[in-house]
Amino acid sequence: MADKSKTEAVIRAAGALVWRETNGHLEILLVHRPRYDDWSFPKGKVEPGESVRTCAVREVAEETGIQVALGQPLDTVRYKLPDGARKEVRYWAGRELSGDSPALRARTPVSPADAAEIDDVEWVRSKKARTLLTHPADRDLLGSLVDLWEDGKLDTWTFVLVRHARAVKRSVWNRPKERDAETDEATRPLTKDQGEVRARALVPVLAAYGVAQVITSPWRRCYDTVAPYTQAAGLELVTEPALTEAAHAAKPKAARKVVSKVLRRRDVPVAVCTHRPVLPTVMEAISDYAPGKLLRSVPDRDPWLKTGEIMVVHMARRPRGKIRAVAIEKQRPVLSEGR
Repeated sequence: MADKSKTEAVIRAAGALVWRETNGHLEILLVHRPRYDDWSFPKGKVEPGESVRTCAVREVAEETGIQVALGQPLDTVRYKLPDGARKEVRYWAGRELSGDSPALRARTPVSPADAAEIDDVEWVRSKKARTLLTHPADRDLLGSLVDLWEDGKLDTWTFVLVRHARAVKRSVWNRPKERDAETDEATRPLTKDQGEVRARALVPVLAAYGVAQVITSPWRRCYDTVAPYTQAAGLELVTEPALTEAAHAAKPKAARKVVSKVLRRRDVPVAVCTHRPVLPTVMEAISDYAPGKLLRSVPDRDPWLKTGEIMVVHMARRPRGKIRAVAIEKQRPVLSEGR
């Protein structure tokens, strides 16, 4: 009889379908594993305290030597192992980062996979990839990627919305006799136990998406949430006064304009950090570009995002030049990351 603890266990893994377009043809990066004598996509097990997104880019780098930025999420493959354990592999589309990407400075260096694990890496056209891939589930994944490419939804750019991490409570921080109310709010810091830890945990996640610019409310709890990433990546943190709670209450259209402009930027992945009261306006801006069925996958009411949580919106230029969101993800970074 199979060990019950093994049959109930779920082994989490992650990988990416790394792609490029060459002379009008879609090419995919495949790896060969001599132990199994199979061709597959780069992937591997999630390490303790690691997020699946960080795992995906790490495994690609270890197995292929290529540093990628994650694009939109693809299917999750689930299957049983011979010992009865269940395995779950999450995949993203991925594209190679340029060597001068600031996200690379925020990543932990990796060691190449041993030749006994990966002995060949090849870029191949999608038709050849279908014949090389050993497992039916991988061929199904490839089919989904090809469908996105043919439909003009694979070439995406990324917007990351960040709600600041947990801050010291107002009742603890407010000092009416020493500061005015707005200064109290503007200077309220992150908590040591949760806020600062989660801010550090954001670093590998933002790096996984290749974030190359960060825009934030200048209030301290937002600034300090994304500062660990910009420091690690060597970026200048851009402050936007329209994203503060006070400015938004006075003129919400200004915040919406900031977000709408960023959503249309395709030059670099951008992260924007703001406050809970501003999120409804941000979501209104996102809804201008997102079909209703996509919006059903995210909250439609307060609190929208938990403290320290992110929403990743993948944008694409559709036929006739129309810009639309093609995928939306949410994640609250693993607390042990970035410690």
